[in-house]
Amino acid sequence: MKKFKAIEGSITKNLKIIEWLKSELLANISLLFRVMIKQNETKLLEILTNIIMSTYLLAKRLGYSFDQLDRKLEKQIEVNINNKHQIEAWYGDLSELLEHLKDRN
Repeated sequence: MKKFKAIEGSITKNLKIIEWLKSELLANISLLFRVMIKQNETKLLEILTNIIMSTYLLAKRLGYSFDQLDRKLEKQIEVNINNKHQIEAWYGDLSELLEHLKDRN
């Protein structure tokens, strides 16, 4: 019975963290829009970083490793490059991002 309570507590704790991380993502996205209007570059970079960090932590809580997320991101970027995504066609940003991610490894 004691082990069951520990598992139950762990599941509850994980669900609370998942909900908290989802709220953090939404709050940061909302804040991103407000700060973009004010053009505060320091705060903008902080918010973007928080969005990335929350995304990684949410993926981990949902059962994905950071490596899985990185690999899926790379594959998704490649798909968008191959599909001639608009931002790739105009700026080449996806190719640049893919190169950046591969250079990190």
